[in-house]
Amino acid sequence: MSVQDEFKTLSDKIKQYRDEARVQLHLARQDVKDEFNDLEQEWDKFRTRFDEVMNDASEASQEARQTAKKLGEDLKSGYKKIRDKMK
Repeated sequence: MSVQDEFKTLSDKIKQYRDEARVQLHLARQDVKDEFNDLEQEWDKFRTRFDEVMNDASEASQEARQTAKKLGEDLKSGYKKIRDKMK
């Protein structure tokens, strides 16, 4: 799997969890809403890094790819956690 494919798959999964959490957010407790808002700031950082890696994957350093992947995995876990709390 190429770097672009790997990041695309990760981004798609984050989007799915994010969308599911957003749908349920209006019913959520305030602490969950606060957690979601914190993740939204991290989402913005991830999208910036993701775009950099996707647009120039051949020149993106291994460190930059690993950082973006770690941030993405953390986001995915965070959105999944929120989604699961609201079920």
